[in-house]
Amino acid sequence: MTDTVARLRSGKMVFETMVDLEGAMKFRRGDAISVMEVIRDVAIYTDQKKGMRAGKGELINVFGTDDFYKIAEHIVKKGQIEVTQEFRDEKFEARKKQVIDFLAKNAVDSRTNRPYTPDILEKAIREAGVNIQDKPVDKQIGDIITRVGKIIPLRIETKKIKIRIPAMYTGKTYGMIQDYKEKEEWLSNGDLEAVLNIPVGLLMDFYDKINSATHGAVLTEEMK
Repeated sequence: MTDTVARLRSGKMVFETMVDLEGAMKFRRGDAISVMEVIRDVAIYTDQKKGMRAGKGELINVFGTDDFYKIAEHIVKKGQIEVTQEFRDEKFEARKKQVIDFLAKNAVDSRTNRPYTPDILEKAIREAGVNIQDKPVDKQIGDIITRVGKIIPLRIETKKIKIRIPAMYTGKTYGMIQDYKEKEEWLSNGDLEAVLNIPVGLLMDFYDKINSATHGAVLTEEMK
């Protein structure tokens, strides 16, 4: 565990408290974790390094309470979390491994149809100058494939599916299909029909997400 500072600015005032870095990030994402598991202190500071505590009046004026846990929760959710370089490096390496694992399972040499080793893929990613971002693989793999494909001949095994989304769910799910969409058609009743081309390695995760968002009302059909 790595302790760090959570900081919230309000006008000219600054309020700080110590938190567990990984826990704070989970808490901000809305994961099932309580503020009790996140905090590493029992005080709110105006300058944590100098040990300067915020006064009761200052806390009530800004937060409407002097309850430490409620204030700490607000700071973690709405403020800034100091992120260490070590944490950034760990997150980057974990995300890079996810990308390499995905390509190793789904990509083949377009000339020989043979899979690539993780070492070859990692080298190609580095030579391509790919900027692996801290977001889900499916949200960035398209750009990564394009860039890596300029270094080594690459083909991703994909599956083409036809999908029909009921009108009441189109707004909620439209963004989910954008990276895979080949064509779309809006029906007279407001339903959306689309043809998607999805990497095989992402297909089950896509089904889970689209079914969850539509409560199973979406219709899908795999195409030849």
